[in-house]
Amino acid sequence: MDANELKAAISKYVAATNAVDEALSQGSDLDKRAPEGWSARMVVHHLADSETSSYSRLRSLLGEKTPPILMGYNEGNWAITPALGYETSDSKNSLAVYKAVRASSADVLNRISVSDLAKEGIHSERGKYTLEDWLRIYSKHPVDHADQIVKAFKGLA
Repeated sequence: MDANELKAAISKYVAATNAVDEALSQGSDLDKRAPEGWSARMVVHHLADSETSSYSRLRSLLGEKTPPILMGYNEGNWAITPALGYETSDSKNSLAVYKAVRASSADVLNRISVSDLAKEGIHSERGKYTLEDWLRIYSKHPVDHADQIVKAFKGLA
């Protein structure tokens, strides 16, 4: 990836953040969902949790040499754990966390170089995990979940 491609990738990351707001504007029943699917409320809580993990991963990839801290987690279990409130708690705080973390990570991304993309850690489920992998994954993740929100509003799987 060259400098122009990196700039485009960072722009894609930033644009992906807004996909969630656009999806949330398409409905109002945060608890509607298809059978076996997540509601918009659950997706927003998941995004907050996922982005806080991504926040830590990004900084570890940049600040440590081959960090082994890129632990995966069972998002399905998190979603059904009553204490985490995916199905019941107000999504306002989680949405604010999601946006703040993405903004902070975008700020970091605006200071990286092409050579930083090769920095790597060890993910507990994926093995070798580079900053370029991180950027690709987290540029797509909100877009996929925005689609999930729209489908939930429509009651589709």
